[in-house]
Amino acid sequence: MNSVKTYTLFTDDDVYLFKEGKHYKLYDKFGAHSVEKDGVSGVYFSVWAPNAKKVSVIGNFNNWSHKEHILYPRWDGSGIWEGFIADLKWGTLYKYAIETAYGDLLEKSDPYALSWEQNLQAASLISTTWYEWKDQEWMDSRWKKNRLEAPISVYEMQLGSWVREEDHPDKFLNYRDIAKKLVPYIIEMGFTHVEFMPVMEFPYDPSWGYQITGFYAATSRFGSPQDLMFLIDELHKNDIGVILDWVPSHFPGDANGLHRFDGSFLYEHEDPRKGFHPDWKSYIFNYGRNEVKSFLISNAMFWLERYHADGLRVDAVTSMLHLDYSRNEGEWEPNQYGGNVNLEAKIFLQEFNTAVYKEFGNAIITIAEESSDFPMLTKPVHDGGVGFGMKWMMGWMHDTLDYFKLDPILRNNNHHKITFASMYMYNENYMMPLSHDEVVHGKASLIYKMPGDEWQKFANLRALYVYMYTHPGAKLLFMGDEFGQTAEWNFKQSLDWHLLQYPVHKGLQILVKDLNHAYRSESALYENQFIPKGFEWVEADDKDNSVFVYLRKGKRKDDVCMVVLNLTPRILEYTIGVNEGTHWEVIFNSDDEIYSGSGVDPIIIREEKGDWMNRPQSITLKLPPLAGLILKQKKDKKYKLHRIKLHKK
Repeated sequence: MNSVKTYTLFTDDDVYLFKEGKHYKLYDKFGAHSVEKDGVSGVYFSVWAPNAKKVSVIGNFNNWSHKEHILYPRWDGSGIWEGFIADLKWGTLYKYAIETAYGDLLEKSDPYALSWEQNLQAASLISTTWYEWKDQEWMDSRWKKNRLEAPISVYEMQLGSWVREEDHPDKFLNYRDIAKKLVPYIIEMGFTHVEFMPVMEFPYDPSWGYQITGFYAATSRFGSPQDLMFLIDELHKNDIGVILDWVPSHFPGDANGLHRFDGSFLYEHEDPRKGFHPDWKSYIFNYGRNEVKSFLISNAMFWLERYHADGLRVDAVTSMLHLDYSRNEGEWEPNQYGGNVNLEAKIFLQEFNTAVYKEFGNAIITIAEESSDFPMLTKPVHDGGVGFGMKWMMGWMHDTLDYFKLDPILRNNNHHKITFASMYMYNENYMMPLSHDEVVHGKASLIYKMPGDEWQKFANLRALYVYMYTHPGAKLLFMGDEFGQTAEWNFKQSLDWHLLQYPVHKGLQILVKDLNHAYRSESALYENQFIPKGFEWVEADDKDNSVFVYLRKGKRKDDVCMVVLNLTPRILEYTIGVNEGTHWEVIFNSDDEIYSGSGVDPIIIREEKGDWMNRPQSITLKLPPLAGLILKQKKDKKYKLHRIKLHKK
């Protein structure tokens, strides 16, 4: 006898929108939901399996038997199976037993489950995302922190390897324990946002979370959904935004996951030229199938709504948009126009961006991790763009690291690697990433990418950070890079926090802290960071001295900062052209002793009238070696500017 009762949460409109690819709140319908039927408490189950012969719910409540709790197929041809089971409670383990058209019996975890087991069985748990949020003040005003005219400095991190208990280095901290350590650290360091590498459930630790099976489940490695919500809540209560990595590009072939979910290619594209990823040995979503689009866009909405995320950084966008990504000739099929653009993926991304910005407005950010020159990624959809809020500036990252890796005596022939970014930096709204991908797989940590002895390595990295924080665009720095982690990132262990006992590492950390505060306090460094009037070269061509000079400008005419980079180990007396009637003072020096620099005082030796660098006046400045300086334009000679506060801890 079937113990399942008929029940539904779906209206005709729900089914219509689902089939049209326009239902963006599927998590309110699919999955396991606590309900009452005829005065009896229980759980309503629903799952999409259009090619199944039979679907039943199995779990620890029925000894995993597929014969007792058989769901009912809807009459409307939607492929939805559903039903009510009495007396089930939160924490019950379950899966779907799916009999395929070929007679095979598959055991699949629930694609919409809110929690998963953390073991080989990886069963779903009847769970809830109920939580009493306390971040309303943040939610009401967060648009001010997430808009393009705001300073956005992101600390990218992986929760399992940021820090662990010294006495239990192999054990993960709970989300709540992480909150106790992370919130005060981000406050002190001055970052405006944190970005979590994927927190969605994943089975394989070496994937770092990018091979997701439970798209709607917070990974149970670190606790419950409510524990993750507590972490986000605490960050919000302290004016810190939260960006989540989101992976709509592919999924693994685990037996209990989405692959061949009902015995057919349901979520993935059937053609392996579009449906299989050769690099990651994973499966690519079928962006042309409306129900899959509804699944994915609903997933984005879920994390933004239920978990109060302030943004989504979309992973592997390049692989989504290019049919020939990581494929040789003959291994991919051109689109209908003969090109290599995956038109279905582009339309999906446009619909995703349109949907989330319509729902949340400019209170949230979407960010594309995209490494090609695909056009108009951050332009509005109604103008033919893809609609992202920002794009990672991968070209800047690669050129900058290639330059700084060079011995200073070789930099003169690679001067363009620093200046080239100004040719395209306003083509998109860019975020400047020094991300986790650059400190793994034999690429070396950032500090060990730098040339020279210990002093030169740290001086180079300090100068690089000055360049990054004063360049137009939002900022992103991976955990550990703020204090000069020497080893490559290892997901199996904590960062090497003990390095902070050494002055060079502590000095670098203080420098990043001060740069964050400088970026946030000097409006010239962020107000116009995405429009051309916010930047001007003063000296871009002095390759013989490897010196760069540029201005950053705020909205007020007199709100101007000058940045000077001396990327050689020599002390220089350097003359710089300035505008008539302007006076300057150094407010930041990466060679300051507090940062373990050499302590050369970057004094202005003289100010003179007379044309220099196509400007009517000049100042001659003492430039410390391998250093970056920030100067502030004073209103008049009598105006005494306060230097950026140095943290002498």
